[in-house]
Amino acid sequence: MGLSVSEHLYQAAHPIWEACLTHPFVTGIGDGTLSIEKFQHFMLQDYLYLFDYAKVFALGVVKARHPELMKIFAKNVDSILDGEMKIHRSYMERLGIREEQVFDVKPSLDNLSYTNYMLNVAHSGGPREIVAAILACSWSYAEIGQTLAKRPGAAEHPFYGEWICGYASEEYANTNQALIELMDQLAADVTEEELAYLTEIFVHCSRYELSFWDMSWEMRV
Repeated sequence: MGLSVSEHLYQAAHPIWEACLTHPFVTGIGDGTLSIEKFQHFMLQDYLYLFDYAKVFALGVVKARHPELMKIFAKNVDSILDGEMKIHRSYMERLGIREEQVFDVKPSLDNLSYTNYMLNVAHSGGPREIVAAILACSWSYAEIGQTLAKRPGAAEHPFYGEWICGYASEEYANTNQALIELMDQLAADVTEEELAYLTEIFVHCSRYELSFWDMSWEMRV
């Protein structure tokens, strides 16, 4: 029996994800040595990113032909705006940043390039291309959260522990697993050419994830 589409995507992106897991920004969260200044830069950029990430899901609602698929995409829009963003809002409160201040921040060029790529994929493609673009972010964060949570004391860190626990949570894992299964469902009958394009999207978005960690570490604008 051959690989599922999601397994194929995972293998294609695995070297990039390994680079993410060993990135100094990510390891700095894990051992608590990351500077608050760098983390704040990341959180502000990631908060802006999530608004566009939600728009990619929203385009899934537009592109879906079946009500059940529309509901899945719509539910994910809600889980980002009212779920994942809770982590960011909690940290902003701890850092003394009001939400309106976030919108005075300009997205970095890395951020713009990444979100514009995903939105372009979503506008030009269909539901399965949209899920391929979305899944790279979701799955890589699940991997990072679960990996960091296994490190002694990381999840209990007084500042970074909340971030780690959020992405290592069962709720986040279940949401990500549902996207993996949706990817396999939507791509069950793809041709070799279509699989190659889905892989290209997934790998590009994984590379953008690595660039986002670089941007955060170097505090690029």
